[in-house]
Amino acid sequence: MERQLDAKLPEEWPIYPDVFQMRLAKLKEDPALLPWLTRAMVLRESAEVIGVTGFHSAPGAEYLEPFSPGAVEFGYTVLPAWRRRGFARETALGLMLWATTEHGVRKFIMSIRPDNLPSQALATQLGFVRIGSHMDEVDGEEDVLELKT
Repeated sequence: MERQLDAKLPEEWPIYPDVFQMRLAKLKEDPALLPWLTRAMVLRESAEVIGVTGFHSAPGAEYLEPFSPGAVEFGYTVLPAWRRRGFARETALGLMLWATTEHGVRKFIMSIRPDNLPSQALATQLGFVRIGSHMDEVDGEEDVLELKT
């Protein structure tokens, strides 16, 4: 993986092995999902992987229909040593810009645990508003937040 990324992986890699397995299974079912799924967050200056990001599916996924038809959900994880430096903001803005300019996406979803105050604050700063909640099988209760561009 380091060779493909041309970047150094952190010692704690993989960050979420179950999530990677789930995304890989989705990709095997539908190779067209490749541009939408997991991406490494790589620090330009040192070529270190500092987190992961990506969309949970392509736009218009069935599971999002009750919340926001036509939306796409994304998320990110910044490794602890790199948090509170603006990387989550840069990542969120970059993902949304790509989806908007390349694919015409106008609605975005983030699912965030209520106690994840830094991510909740970032979502609010970006203009996301809470539209509901759901029970995530990995993270437990999460707020569902939406941004319409």
